[in-house]
Amino acid sequence: MIFGLTTDSASIHAVADTVRTMTDTAGAAAAQASNPSNGGWIIKHVADSHTLDLLPFGEIHLPHIGPIQIGGLSIDMSITKHVVMLWAAGIALLAVMNLVARSYRKSLIPGRFAGAIEMLILFVRDDIVLPAMGEKGKKFLPYFLTLFFFILFANLFGLIPYASTPTGNLNVTAALAMIAFFVIQIAGIMQYGLGGYFKGLVPPDIPIFVIPIMVIVEVLGLFTKPFALCVRLFANMIAGHIVIFSLIGLIFVFGTILIAPISIAFALFIELLEILIATIQAYIFTILTALFVGMAIHQEH
Repeated sequence: MIFGLTTDSASIHAVADTVRTMTDTAGAAAAQASNPSNGGWIIKHVADSHTLDLLPFGEIHLPHIGPIQIGGLSIDMSITKHVVMLWAAGIALLAVMNLVARSYRKSLIPGRFAGAIEMLILFVRDDIVLPAMGEKGKKFLPYFLTLFFFILFANLFGLIPYASTPTGNLNVTAALAMIAFFVIQIAGIMQYGLGGYFKGLVPPDIPIFVIPIMVIVEVLGLFTKPFALCVRLFANMIAGHIVIFSLIGLIFVFGTILIAPISIAFALFIELLEILIATIQAYIFTILTALFVGMAIHQEH
């Protein structure tokens, strides 16, 4: 009996020690996350969340929708910060294009703003789509115009106070890349038919023993192209914001306000550079997609 009581007492003490250790660890982790000199706050700002931070005015909690079960998959349909930014980018894009359309209805001579948008439209058509795809690319022009302007607006939203960059979310860039993947395959199948398209992936007049290797390489290439689109856009957009936050974080790392002028000056420089990067990344995603579609409909080249 004494032995049993001793064993139970030892078990209780062991459980208590475990709970105490877990509590201390959680407390230390929370302290580290709230410490400005720790990089955890940077990840918090660039990552997706279920709240819109409006400091110092508070925050808005977005509605949470329970996961939807489809077969063995659990899909979370909750509204997040980046989802709101995608909606905002889409609404802003529709508003801008509607404003440009109204300008052309009033007069065939556009104003400065409408002229600037027209210049970008002609740039996408004459310098991206037609050189990469030829005259056959005209039927895909609405897709590429939508792709370019949507990515551009989504990229630029990250430069607005209290907003964030939805293209800094891997899920968003993966969805854009997945759409590009289907456009590439559909364009090739429309041009050559299902069998002719996949047959044309293998170059003609090659030795028979090389064909199995080429098939594997070409099939992998179908998936590596959209994967490259996905990772390139995501990495470039999130990297710029991490650099800006890191420069601001130097003030807390050194623990002195004397570093603030240098830190803020460099952060502002990167912020201005991000405007150029946002445009370049929209251009790169669009032109690479156009090149991949052009390769699908011009297999002879």
